[in-house]
Amino acid sequence: MSKPYQLHVNGQTLDVPDPVPGESLMTVLRERLGLRGTKTACSEGECGSCSVLVDGELMCSCLVMAAAVTDRAITTVEGLGDDGISDIQRAFVECGAVQCGFCTPGLIVAAHALLDRHPDATTDTVREELAGNLCRCTGYGRIIDAIHSVAIARRGDRP
Repeated sequence: MSKPYQLHVNGQTLDVPDPVPGESLMTVLRERLGLRGTKTACSEGECGSCSVLVDGELMCSCLVMAAAVTDRAITTVEGLGDDGISDIQRAFVECGAVQCGFCTPGLIVAAHALLDRHPDATTDTVREELAGNLCRCTGYGRIIDAIHSVAIARRGDRP
């Protein structure tokens, strides 16, 4: 066991019960804090299923030691929507960008980071920015459509 610590997750300060030295942020979020939206897949930073925001920066939580981010703001997919569901989550559903759903939380977190940095993102920019998030079901077309629909809505344009 290691010394107890707290994490700042989705606007709340949470105690990490029974911490283990070297535990990944992904493991702590899922197993210690019960935030299951962050998915466990490759555990090597290759698939993006465990994507979270740390101080607004997209990171694979499987590569980050939880104890290393105690003084930083962590946002998971559960913390993105003001009313429980974000505009990006809604667009993924409306555009049919969700199939098996395993990659979806990581893609939604990545899409939030993308649109924060590039509100007028081109298709090429979206493809580049999502390169670290793998999806074996959708072929990415509907995911890109969902992200573009949110960008248009946020600008106030109508397709």
